[in-house]
Amino acid sequence: MSNTAKIIIVLTLITMISGGILALLDNYTKPRIEAHKVEVKNAAVDEVLPPNDRVEKIEKGEYQFYVAYKGNDIIAIAFKAFGGGFQSKLVLMVGITPDFTKITSVKMLEQVETPGLGTKIEYDPANKENPAWFTDQFKNLKTQPEITYIKNVKPTKNTEIQAITGATISSKAVVVILNEHIAKAKAAWESN
Repeated sequence: MSNTAKIIIVLTLITMISGGILALLDNYTKPRIEAHKVEVKNAAVDEVLPPNDRVEKIEKGEYQFYVAYKGNDIIAIAFKAFGGGFQSKLVLMVGITPDFTKITSVKMLEQVETPGLGTKIEYDPANKENPAWFTDQFKNLKTQPEITYIKNVKPTKNTEIQAITGATISSKAVVVILNEHIAKAKAAWESN
């Protein structure tokens, strides 16, 4: 048997063993990862909705709505919104009033933006008083006519947020995602 054949056989065996180990690890970790994602989603739903008596999950169109009730009255609705950021997919949980005119809160579920810049859309360690200042701007923010962002100055309108200096693209991406998905979610919610 030639050296080339021996090398091919050894590499094939190593590849098969490595692939088998990876498959076993995937089978072991996949349920745990999925369970963790469900926990994170449930925590985000609780965080973006105001205090309530119960939450019901309702599917309409492409959305899963988490509807918060006080007694028999709907007080808020939560749903996932997603889109492209500067260098990653952004996934947010959005809480909104039943008429879709005011955001109750926003929680970032997934993002892999530029460390130290774009990641400030979720947590800004430089802001010691309020590291979540960016997402906190969306609390009680009006959605009509649409959400806008401004740079380097404090917002003056009830539909404006301040973009993160050095991470304008990530800030703008969050605004675009919210405007797009609020309109789509409202249409889905109001459909039969």
